[in-house]
Amino acid sequence: QVQVVESGGGLVQAGGSLRLSCAASGRTFSSYAMGWFRQAPGKEREFVGTISGSGGSTYYADSVKGRFTISRDNAKNTVYLQMNSLKPEDTAVYYCARARGVVVVRSEMHYDYWGQGTQVTVSS
Repeated sequence: QVQVVESGGGLVQAGGSLRLSCAASGRTFSSYAMGWFRQAPGKEREFVGTISGSGGSTYYADSVKGRFTISRDNAKNTVYLQMNSLKPEDTAVYYCARARGVVVVRSEMHYDYWGQGTQVTVSS
């Protein structure tokens, strides 16, 4: 069974930065794309960004493009979400998920293992 665990959430002021980490178990980490999603109170979960298995390709939601960066360290089975210029509307529970394949995908249906989420709160 694959385990996905997020960490690094917290409270930050608007304009600040935060880096989330996501560790996934398994010996073939580089064979899978990884994605970040978020869910704000009262809203549906939405796509944030994704990175291919090799780390060579990334894809972001328009709402975070230019502010958030996804990277991965396959030697550590870890993917990161660097969030800069944070806004109050970025407040949400952030989830990390492992895709079914190696290429970047946006839809939740292509992800099969999910973490429990980590809270990010941006104060104004």
